[in-house]
Amino acid sequence: MTFRASILTLYPEMFPGPLGASLAGEGLRTGLWSLEAHQIREHGIGRHRNVDDNPAGGGAGMVLRCDVLAAAIDAAVPADDLRPRLLMSPRGRPLSQRMVRDYVAGDGVVIVCGRFEGVDERVIEGRGLTEVSVGDYILSGGEMAAMVLLDACVRLIPGVMGKEASGTEESFENGLLEYPHYTRPREWEGRGLPEALLSGDHARIARWRREQAEAITRERRPDLLGLPSPLGGEGGSAKR
Repeated sequence: MTFRASILTLYPEMFPGPLGASLAGEGLRTGLWSLEAHQIREHGIGRHRNVDDNPAGGGAGMVLRCDVLAAAIDAAVPADDLRPRLLMSPRGRPLSQRMVRDYVAGDGVVIVCGRFEGVDERVIEGRGLTEVSVGDYILSGGEMAAMVLLDACVRLIPGVMGKEASGTEESFENGLLEYPHYTRPREWEGRGLPEALLSGDHARIARWRREQAEAITRERRPDLLGLPSPLGGEGGSAKR
């Protein structure tokens, strides 16, 4: 079944963007997945199609109205559509490879791209939006974060990547960061290839790659091994 992505945004012209290039773009053109971007402003209020208002209780910035966003979601997504409804949000659950695989195993995703100071909490509750984050930083809106999530999903759709093993021997797929890669030339600026990779011994090569992956993970992401992070906290959380 084709993986379907429905995006709700104030800037539909941003899509497909980079998702229309390379392997993801070829998969889009050949029907391995589909993408539709819906303009939230079509459901805005009044002659100027207003979509935001001042935050209740005062404060800086503007807030995306619950009635406007709910109308946009209802128009774009039928009530019987069981795809996950995601909101790219600074306070969301950190996106992980396991989450990506779960999304790809289904029919697709609905993604709401926030803007302004935030989204009225009532529409998050009323339309069952799950907040997802892609890193500990702030973006201007959810569109770029949505592209990150979709790129992670699309590359795992059968037929999109050229070699199936490429999707199973990468960082996070087995709980470790990926081992180092090398290719020709055999010598470069005084640096040679690791001896294990030249041995022709597949068991030795596999053992070397596993050892390297474990060492890199301990150094850079000890939290993946259940070890304390040198920076404090758990690491790996995310923002929109």
